[in-house]
Amino acid sequence: MTKKAFIFDLDGVIVDTAKYHFLAWQKLAQELGIEFTPEHNEQLKGVSRVRSLDIILELGNVQASQEDKNKWLIQKNEDYLSYLVDIDESEILPGVLPVLHYLKDKNQLIALGSASKNAKPILEKTGIINLFDAIVDGNDVSNAKPDPEVFLQAARKLNATNENSIVFEDSVAGIQAANIANMVSIGIGDATTLHEAKYIFKDFTFIDISFIESLIN
Repeated sequence: MTKKAFIFDLDGVIVDTAKYHFLAWQKLAQELGIEFTPEHNEQLKGVSRVRSLDIILELGNVQASQEDKNKWLIQKNEDYLSYLVDIDESEILPGVLPVLHYLKDKNQLIALGSASKNAKPILEKTGIINLFDAIVDGNDVSNAKPDPEVFLQAARKLNATNENSIVFEDSVAGIQAANIANMVSIGIGDATTLHEAKYIFKDFTFIDISFIESLIN
């Protein structure tokens, strides 16, 4: 039987580090006199750090030099990393571990496909890095989702075809990237937002192991 490649996004799929991104962006926005709400934050899902800053500056009609932008990007990342210092396995979202362990028991291939440049330390701190056969993160890719580069690289590292690859994503851009790559897209989150996904679950606690079994077969 052909092994399948199961590719997971990180933020909002395996761990909820999205809340720390929000806090770091909100802190920066406040310092720049820009109101930044959880609703605004939805626009940043699956978007690169550079583009995220541009979106925030547009919200406040703030013009800035490249020098200032670079300084703010570093500041935002340092604030974000300061929130991550104390994270542990309790940050893993409900229902994720049983799925990862089941895939491992069934000798399936598991990869991370994330835009985060901090993916490896997060996987290490949460104690699950050894469950992954391949990791592709923001340090490895030059194109942001919906460009499928991150997933194509992950499949390549696992020696898997696109058709045998299954992607778990919580962002519209991520679902689009999986679809463009001709991979099976599974949306984790809101059904109306992620309607382009082949399958959608509110979170991993709604995924039955029999569904994972059907994907393997």
